[in-house]
Amino acid sequence: MNTGLQLYNTLSRKKELFIPLNAPNVGMYVCGPTVYSDVHLGNCRTFMSFDLIFRYLKYSGYKVRYVRNITDAGHLEGDRDEGDDKFAKRAKLEQLEPMEIVQKYTLGFHDVMRMFNTLPPSIEPTATGHIIEQIEMIKIIIENGYAYEIGGNVYFDVEKYSKEYNYTILTNRNLEDMLNNTRELGGQDEKKGRLDFALWIKAKPETLMQWQSPWGLGFPGWHIECSAMSAKYLGAEFDIHGGGMDLAATHHTNEIAQSEACSKHQPARFWMHTNMLTVNGTRMSKSAGNGFLPLQLFTGDHPLLKKGYGPMTVKFFMMQAHYRSTLDFSNDALDASEKGFRRLMAAVSLLDKLNTSEENEFDIDALKLNCVNAMNDDFNSPVLIAELFEAVRIINTVYDGKGKISATELDKLKQLINDFVFDILGLKDEESDNLELNSVLQMVIDLRKEAKENKDYATSDKIRIGLQELGIQLKDGKEGTTWSKS
Repeated sequence: MNTGLQLYNTLSRKKELFIPLNAPNVGMYVCGPTVYSDVHLGNCRTFMSFDLIFRYLKYSGYKVRYVRNITDAGHLEGDRDEGDDKFAKRAKLEQLEPMEIVQKYTLGFHDVMRMFNTLPPSIEPTATGHIIEQIEMIKIIIENGYAYEIGGNVYFDVEKYSKEYNYTILTNRNLEDMLNNTRELGGQDEKKGRLDFALWIKAKPETLMQWQSPWGLGFPGWHIECSAMSAKYLGAEFDIHGGGMDLAATHHTNEIAQSEACSKHQPARFWMHTNMLTVNGTRMSKSAGNGFLPLQLFTGDHPLLKKGYGPMTVKFFMMQAHYRSTLDFSNDALDASEKGFRRLMAAVSLLDKLNTSEENEFDIDALKLNCVNAMNDDFNSPVLIAELFEAVRIINTVYDGKGKISATELDKLKQLINDFVFDILGLKDEESDNLELNSVLQMVIDLRKEAKENKDYATSDKIRIGLQELGIQLKDGKEGTTWSKS
């Protein structure tokens, strides 16, 4: 079992040695999508990052219970318990029932995650499926003195909680500054404190999604669902809680407060956050007009994109940046990633064509150690990918007859590629999946070979140049001709 893994903990703002509470079992909770619209790329990056973490923890010998929720109720437009319900608003816009909206966008989310070849979580609970658990947690928080009910609404008492616990422990913000930067309560606002937030919200007469509770008909606040579901499936204390960095200041801060107010201790030992996306140096957002959806990225159907990029190219592009680093989208950066990914896959396709020798010039154990060290350093995927291109160099060197590798080391190399490229990074060769294209190209390659054998070099060159103009690069070697997209 891997005992050298270091994780960056947002709580401590430093890397810490990962020691599970109950090894070899690991509990990991990640805040999932709010399914009222198509999943955006920022979400995708978060889920791909935690898919990488999930995969590497399993590779390291841990038995991981990965819980990622679906928010299908209780999310208002504003973080301060105001505005319209996102599901009701979208349902009205599309002339559907709220749960039809939930179903539509949940299926769309799963479709996109499959395109990115991510593994499904161990458990994917929904907010609407855990109303009872949320109500029970709210009741305990009230009994413990950290929440109050007014007119069918239940609010968390941040001031009372802050007298005993550090409300800003996750972000290290100054509580006084937060209060000063929060507007005064209006005359119609029934909250006691400016930072108080809703645990339960009284339903309006026209509200479609509402449930019976001790405080009347209503629906849960946004934050309580994650506290209730993580506690149910991972226990009051578990190993890792993750999500996008935009969740830290409000959602995760309030999760910690709720959980401590209920169970008297921190829910997760490690809090991990992925960074934001930018486009040509500007933060990606709908309002800026530079936000594009995954399918738009695949098809190129967006003014900022000059062409479409395959899901694996996009995934490879994202993995080339550390999950805690800002990731900037540009056509040039995506083009470079596309070439890099094709070069990697082209080399992988040569593995079974390599000749072995009694002699050996390559230390695959050392290369594997470098790969492990990269991932043990807070899942440093860009360094891992750099090491994998050393594997590419080895493969090409042996294929070109400029280096020798033994059968034993070749087996190790094949295992390394399988482990780190496919099992951990979760990449797959999109070209090899296209059997029809493979068959057509093999027929063309055979025709070119026949032309060369007949010394019909004009036809041979015409085929090669024609394919090159179509973006297909041929490579002649001792074992025959292979192809890749250039």
